[in-house]
Amino acid sequence: MTKKYSILAAILVACALVAGIYFAFLKPHDDCAPAGVVAGDATIGGAFALVDHMGQAVTDKDVITDLTLIYFGYTFCPDVCPLDMMRNIEAVDILKAQGVTVKPVFITIDPARDTPQALSDYVDVMHPDLLALTGTQEQVSAASKVYRTFFQKNGEGDDYLMDHSTLTYLMSPDGFVDFIRRSMSPEETAEKIACYAK
Repeated sequence: MTKKYSILAAILVACALVAGIYFAFLKPHDDCAPAGVVAGDATIGGAFALVDHMGQAVTDKDVITDLTLIYFGYTFCPDVCPLDMMRNIEAVDILKAQGVTVKPVFITIDPARDTPQALSDYVDVMHPDLLALTGTQEQVSAASKVYRTFFQKNGEGDDYLMDHSTLTYLMSPDGFVDFIRRSMSPEETAEKIACYAK
């Protein structure tokens, strides 16, 4: 083997070692692969200023201090929101038993009815670790915009409904981590989050 081919072989071996280290230690496990693709340069999450269920003003920096599950819904929702939130809460409890802390967060898309008091009552029913957020219509719309969620009022009177998107967002202080889709069970959700918590 000539000197030229010896050098080439050494470079190939070094590249193979680096690739092996990457795939063995640095590349996320398949279970951690994001559940969806964000198109183009779109980003998920960003700055917001809202009011919590205790009436305190908070920002995204106050809320997202560790792994955090964020869901946009409303307390008058008759079906989808309660099921999604119960799934999220159950996943949080599964993870808590494993020593993994995840903060569940509910951001209302219906601030006209979801006052801090209404959200406080909601937290009492749902889970003591839940953080529920509201604000002015402008503040809620701004938070929805940075998370690229959709919502609109459907109907009139006191018992109107809200059409809205139903993804849950797994966030960290560094930004967006992954989507949690409606089809995922509490166990699948907990497993997905635990993978990122490793």
